[in-house]
Amino acid sequence: MYFSVDNLTVRFGGMVAVDQVSFEVKQGHIVSLVGPNGAGKTTIFNAITGFGPMETGTVIFKDQDITRKTPTQIANVGITRSFQKTHVFNGMTVVDNIVTAQSINFKTGFWANVFYLPSVREEERIFREKAWEILKFFELDHLGNEMADTLAYGDARFLGVAVAMATGAELLLLDEPAAGLNPVETDRLMEILRKINGLGKTILLIEHDMKLVMSISNQVTVVSFGKKIADGLPAEIATNPEVMEAYLGSGALVSTGKEHIKDNGDN
Repeated sequence: MYFSVDNLTVRFGGMVAVDQVSFEVKQGHIVSLVGPNGAGKTTIFNAITGFGPMETGTVIFKDQDITRKTPTQIANVGITRSFQKTHVFNGMTVVDNIVTAQSINFKTGFWANVFYLPSVREEERIFREKAWEILKFFELDHLGNEMADTLAYGDARFLGVAVAMATGAELLLLDEPAAGLNPVETDRLMEILRKINGLGKTILLIEHDMKLVMSISNQVTVVSFGKKIADGLPAEIATNPEVMEAYLGSGALVSTGKEHIKDNGDN
């Protein structure tokens, strides 16, 4: 199994925020984790990636138990995440954001960096070239020398995804990447996510935009009040009565997403 979460439970005081949630992600797939506000989606992400507590449960990545690892340890095995709020390095240029994100992959040692040896300078040169390639991939290269905190909201959201990708991680956990985007920007994001997936990256995302979810997902997992209530292909989720009732109200999921479903089964 490529990635799995088994019986994940999270409590805050006496409140159960996540209640024995289990799901799997196949390598090379795009999996969406959906549910109403307060369903526990971000809490699940936080527990998986070491940013939040976990009472019980097991997280496996490529046959390795990563349960309760630190965020740095989890990043080192090939998993990275974005956050609900735009998460970029302010005070840096756009291209320097991407260079910094690649720093997890530095091969030169501590003393080489202290004395800024030629090997360090060469590695930085390679990373900078790669950073411009990544910005071109995201159609942000024309903004490379701009300060990150001056970007328009949509461009900042795309930069946040680019920073996650720049780490070189195999599995990207994206927390509401389409939040606040207009329809044109959302369509652009869908194409970017397809392109990232086309590079062999696996994506697990939290998202409320059902057009995006139904259009690009191989699998959809639904949580409500901390419990998993459904798991399956987009077409199965869109017509699941329990999902329609618990998530958006009867019929709403179909009206917002079903017309966008394509065959995203195993490929």
